[in-house]
Amino acid sequence: MNSLSPRHVFRPELEIRFAGLRFHPLTTDQAVAALAARPADLPFDILITPNAEHAWLRRQDAEFDQISGRAWLSTNDSRVLRKAAALGGVDLGFAPGCHIVERLFHEVIAPDDPITVIGGDASAIADLAGQFGLTRVAHHNPPMGFIHDADAVRAAVDFVAAHPGRFVFVAMGPPQSEKFCQRIIDDGRATGLGLCIGSSITTLTGRTPSAPRWMEDRGLVWLYRLAREPGRLWRRYLVRGLYGLGLGLIDSVAFRLGLKSARPRD
Repeated sequence: MNSLSPRHVFRPELEIRFAGLRFHPLTTDQAVAALAARPADLPFDILITPNAEHAWLRRQDAEFDQISGRAWLSTNDSRVLRKAAALGGVDLGFAPGCHIVERLFHEVIAPDDPITVIGGDASAIADLAGQFGLTRVAHHNPPMGFIHDADAVRAAVDFVAAHPGRFVFVAMGPPQSEKFCQRIIDDGRATGLGLCIGSSITTLTGRTPSAPRWMEDRGLVWLYRLAREPGRLWRRYLVRGLYGLGLGLIDSVAFRLGLKSARPRD
């Protein structure tokens, strides 16, 4: 008899630890296929898409680190980290949240599929529903910083439990999105998959301009975003991101010297 619980059955066999982060080295095609294959009635779990900033955040927040270490799927969102890992002969894969979200809505989610969105402006969610002809979208927008308000967290968790959907899009940044998804897991009532996807919905609907293709292909999305919002993003990219990159380069040397390697899950 298989002793694995349902929430552990549908997981890739290989994971890589790099820059203090945990990655399943999948392409966007592979990640979308895994999400499409995951039964909707499984107990609630999480998809996260770490980037270089996550390395800094996880060092600062033990709870966030633990949650990220247990997520059902953790795919690489950073071309910069992928290039750093390649210096050590390791492929992290590349399946960023914005690409996964786009593919899900274009290829996997049917107009009458129930989905739930937590966070985001109501008009943006209306744009999303109109763009893809969605007829069963449940949306709840908690107050800013709600993760520190027990009543607000409870209201949001209750909303997810009351509006079961195959996918629950958590449209807020780390570590709040991951911590909220963990609250849903701890509650135990919900099914489906929580996707910690930041601003991916506003990018998909055109409210947040995406970087030119040539910049994305060269790993310069961070520079595009920094140029657009320097006051808000300079710490993310020039402090936290460089910290994560530094950890990655150290690991690349360790990979190259044979001191560290990709390992199968136990």
